[in-house]
Amino acid sequence: MPKTDKIEETKVLVEYDKTKGRNRTIVRTSIIGILANVFLAAFKAVVGIISNSIAIVLDAVNNISDAASSIITIVGTKLAGKKPDRKHPFGHGRAEYLSAMVIAILVLYAGITSLVESVKKIIHPIEPQYATVHLMIIAVAVLIKIFLGIYFNNVGKKVNSDSLKNSGKDALLDAIISAATIVAAVIFLIFHISLEAWLGAIISIIIIKSGIDMLRETLSRILGERADAELAKAIKETVMSFPDVFGAYDLVLNNYGPDTFNGSVHIEVPDTYSAGELDELLRQISVEVYKKHHVILTAIGVYSVNTKNDEAARMRDRIKEIVMANEYVLQMHGFYVNEEKKTIRFDVIVSFDAKDRNAVYEEICDKIAEMYPDYTLQIALDTDFSES
Repeated sequence: MPKTDKIEETKVLVEYDKTKGRNRTIVRTSIIGILANVFLAAFKAVVGIISNSIAIVLDAVNNISDAASSIITIVGTKLAGKKPDRKHPFGHGRAEYLSAMVIAILVLYAGITSLVESVKKIIHPIEPQYATVHLMIIAVAVLIKIFLGIYFNNVGKKVNSDSLKNSGKDALLDAIISAATIVAAVIFLIFHISLEAWLGAIISIIIIKSGIDMLRETLSRILGERADAELAKAIKETVMSFPDVFGAYDLVLNNYGPDTFNGSVHIEVPDTYSAGELDELLRQISVEVYKKHHVILTAIGVYSVNTKNDEAARMRDRIKEIVMANEYVLQMHGFYVNEEKKTIRFDVIVSFDAKDRNAVYEEICDKIAEMYPDYTLQIALDTDFSES
């Protein structure tokens, strides 16, 4: 039997095992959060009702919303872990971003609700009744919330889960709320001045700002952000590590969930390559990029490089000097001269900082046309998708 490289099968199995382990971690962490928040909510509700403290009661309600956030995280993780299907051939990984968005909305809603209740208590104040045991319970809650916040944040960073990181931020905000409640209680017991409604209003504004920041960050990911510069650089270095690959350009990475990328890239190779040699090279590049970076290259475009024409190299240097003299030009690549057809082709990347990118492009075309009036120009205005 001939030897067969089961590249695609191995790729799927590795990715499945990696995703499965990551999902188990997220679910386990979320369950811990649910149990801890339900426990805290029950104690705070009892303490808040007995002490007639609106701040503590709101804190208890906030713990319930945190438990709901953990449930949403689990649901989002389960949905994101579904296998690709006909309708969603790239998988369901972006469902995690939706769950992170829902958590951000819950945080925002909790902040607005707390602000409304605090304002009501400022207008119609009710004197609280604190006891030492109540404050001790709240102090324990602060420690538990700090632990949960750090735990969620660390695990979230480890598995790249926005939902867990948002839950971690929310837990640390809760710790601040509870700590502020203790401070307000101490001030009341010593000076008989009730500040908890005003303190609640200030904290509510902080929560609202945090919710808006979370929502903005998650929506940015859903809309589609520029690829991480370090990842893009590493992929290009891997591609260019192959002999006869003179350059790697136009890297596009499409995000389909945390740590899930499909992409495409253009490479420069000698114009002497046969179709068979090129096919083998492209396959080797695809395998190596996936092995090192877990990125699936769905397409690799090819730019041919003049290797049989010394005049073409001199033309390239002269044209590059003119093109790169423009302050808004970031890069020129894909240069090729066809002497038989009298054509010059290359791509030019113009910065988004330019007031009019098309004007910069037209200026370049005019200058090159003036230098080489006998040639037909095929100059493409390109976009920088992966570098800062």
